[in-house]
Amino acid sequence: MCNGVKWRLRIASTTLHILQRMRWRIRRARGDRALAQSIRRAIDLIRRSAEHPLSLTEAADVLGVHKSTALRILQTLESARFVRRTGAGTYVLGSGVIELSELALGSMDLRQFAAAHLRALQRETSHTVHLAQLTGDEIIYIDKVDSPAFDAVKLPSRVGRAVSIYASAVGKTILAYLPPEERHRLLSHVVFERFTATTFADHEALEAELARIREHGWATDDGEHDAYVMCIAAPVRDSRGQVIAAASITAIEVIASLDKLKSNLPLLLETANRISYELGYTPAPSASLDDSDDNGSTPADDRSPEPRTIRT
Repeated sequence: MCNGVKWRLRIASTTLHILQRMRWRIRRARGDRALAQSIRRAIDLIRRSAEHPLSLTEAADVLGVHKSTALRILQTLESARFVRRTGAGTYVLGSGVIELSELALGSMDLRQFAAAHLRALQRETSHTVHLAQLTGDEIIYIDKVDSPAFDAVKLPSRVGRAVSIYASAVGKTILAYLPPEERHRLLSHVVFERFTATTFADHEALEAELARIREHGWATDDGEHDAYVMCIAAPVRDSRGQVIAAASITAIEVIASLDKLKSNLPLLLETANRISYELGYTPAPSASLDDSDDNGSTPADDRSPEPRTIRT
């Protein structure tokens, strides 16, 4: 084959390769644009549902798709509680969107308001301090102030990480103060596992522990998930008096036993109260840790320790 023919074949082959790559890039760009367009339309659909109830026909018009496709998209949004189907067959804004917005705002405000108090508590106790919040169906660490004493042995906790809902002090604290129906809903998804000998690994034992937490106003973790980790936690309340988070002090057992850690309870409870106050919570008149109400139980919701000054 002469050189001229070879040269023309090479050019043709190279041109074909370039055209194929261009076609692939065009298809990919079209796919990206289509995906972005679908996301924009779904966002528009959620916004429209907040303005007024949407029929399936209106939803299909907003999305620019057939009704069957619109129905599948609506069902997906409904499963995430971004929209809700009414008895009339229309779709309105779902509680999931409201919940996400409240959680996002609450997390930002809570961490901001709590930061100085948590760091003061860490300096006062020299132990690791956590702040955890219920986010969706999980309890998440939203802040952590490490103790320098843990340089050799690092705690497994980190900001953004989920913590066991039933085998941690912060988890049990938040769980204890949830409305019973919400607590039962969360626990219905839990597969109880006995991590250590002290884990409350069944509903009956856990409910008894939660009752004790409500009675005393604070919780402990006696190595219930990791045998070497000790922890105490106290509830943080919002302006409505609802427990929305838990603050905790944590130590490994070789540094502080659970009994030694509990000597910091007055500081922890005061810190939780200070954070709650920042969030707009005004407690009822305080009572002694040994006081009882008319029913013979301690009014844990109203209880606060004797005032102490935490250096900030």
